[in-house]
Amino acid sequence: MRILVTGAAGMVGRKLIERLAHDGTLWGRRITALDLHDIVPAQKPGIDGAEVNIHASDLAREGVAEQLAAARPDVVFHLAGVVSGEAEANFELGYRVNLDGTRGLFDAVRLAGHAPRVVYTSSIAVFGAPFPDVIPDEFHPTPLTSYGTQKLIGEVLLADYTRRGFFDGIGIRLPTICVRPGKPNKAASGFFSGIVREPLAGQEAVLPVPRSVVHTHASPRSAVNFLIHAAEIDGDRVGPRRNLTMPGVAVSVGEQIEALGRIAGAKAVALIREQPDEAVWAIVKNWPT
Repeated sequence: MRILVTGAAGMVGRKLIERLAHDGTLWGRRITALDLHDIVPAQKPGIDGAEVNIHASDLAREGVAEQLAAARPDVVFHLAGVVSGEAEANFELGYRVNLDGTRGLFDAVRLAGHAPRVVYTSSIAVFGAPFPDVIPDEFHPTPLTSYGTQKLIGEVLLADYTRRGFFDGIGIRLPTICVRPGKPNKAASGFFSGIVREPLAGQEAVLPVPRSVVHTHASPRSAVNFLIHAAEIDGDRVGPRRNLTMPGVAVSVGEQIEALGRIAGAKAVALIREQPDEAVWAIVKNWPT
């Protein structure tokens, strides 16, 4: 089995690759080749008996997606994208990467003509306020950010390309993935991880929203489990609605901070500095809780 991962150098991409290398199989078949793509080189995993190719380039650039699809992967994990805060701050970049890059990849797979399973990472940002207390599967996606709009367009493309038989797509709407290891990124949701990660490392963290904010999150391990399940699930059981909202745990920021205090003590909590940020709040207040 040959697998292509875009966004392979990102946090979720790295953890997915670690899991694939550890398991050595997907869908009951031995992994024989991994193609890992990102704008910067991904770390090469050790996987016995498998060919590993590292590709560092701009997915939205002409010819890049075609080169990746020419290898005819059996499964494509499309994780590449510009995160929420950056997509909102840089309109052109967000649409170029999140929309043009996605459509370019989907079209390249279509033209390759072998109909693989494509797993697309979407986001709960496809939903916009006002919300019911619990969002059912039938709730209408009406994004209120450019990032959410770009992800929703990708969902519609995925469903149409699947309907046409160009590939067998599954889209998963991820909640906030928390706690993200490593350095902060430009995601508007980044502080959800930062207020835990930084104090545990003895560093100051900024909280830009009220403690009353409630968010649904899942762990990095759960995110990888979602991706693996999406790659292996029977498409006929899913039916025509190919974009699925993933589960998570709903907590307030205040509850997160209380948990941090129980585990790491008052000194860790004291490292959190509350500093309202209207730009972040304008995005976060329009996300489902």
